[in-house]
Amino acid sequence: MPANDLTPQSIGVVITTYNSPAWLEKVLIGYENQTDPDFRVIVADDGSTEDTRALIDRFRKRGTLTIDHVWHEDQGFRKCQILNKAIRETDCDYLIFTDGDCIPEPGFIATHRRLAEPGHFLSGGYIKLTMPVSEKISEEDIRSAVIFDPQWLVTNGQPKNHKLWKLSPSQGFRKLLNAVTPAAASWNGMNSSTWTRDLVAVNGFNEDMQYGGLDRELGERLWNYGHKSKQIRYSTVCLHLDHARGYSKPEIWEKNRAIRKAVKEHRTFWAENGIEKSRPDA
Repeated sequence: MPANDLTPQSIGVVITTYNSPAWLEKVLIGYENQTDPDFRVIVADDGSTEDTRALIDRFRKRGTLTIDHVWHEDQGFRKCQILNKAIRETDCDYLIFTDGDCIPEPGFIATHRRLAEPGHFLSGGYIKLTMPVSEKISEEDIRSAVIFDPQWLVTNGQPKNHKLWKLSPSQGFRKLLNAVTPAAASWNGMNSSTWTRDLVAVNGFNEDMQYGGLDRELGERLWNYGHKSKQIRYSTVCLHLDHARGYSKPEIWEKNRAIRKAVKEHRTFWAENGIEKSRPDA
């Protein structure tokens, strides 16, 4: 296999957002603070107002990040549609998916690049912060990376529990935790990555789905396609800033569970309502 098929040549980090510029600002500062600067930021914007566009323009002018702003009109929750648009329009051969409320560790990009492997997707981790801690975080806190010190988090109001093990300074301990965790190496939208060509091969995200399992469903179809997943939930994490979830509705969860059940039973890998609306060979 050619070397360029083994190692990502052009990494894009796809960041979903919707009318949350204060949180997106903290996230973009985190990407300005990466140890590996060789990547593009792709903001997948589900219809935000001009405040978000102005924020992105300000970061572009700073010159540290290369940012593509992929946007469509606000017609309700259409995360899968904007993600498919981002996949369709990018030239990057490898994509990391996260959210506009998730601040990455400084080594986030470097870790995904190092662990990328053909025929696999990476399943990373995150820590959900409380609202007081989320609001406390400043630009300097992000640039100094003090927010990834468990003691700093606890001092500022984060509960002290086993979830903070993800921030252990020992890479050996993190590797051990990856091996023994009972959590499945599933696709999660806050910290997962794979090759663009494989996302295209399964026709991207299923646009029949709204909030509730849409990310897991993509991973399940990648498994059906023949992909394996690598557990890296302790290898690199992002800090999930707190927010309300007014778009979570029981009837939508029920519909999404039915879609996922059918994917599992029929071992489906192609999303009929995905990037393309009909199979290329149909």
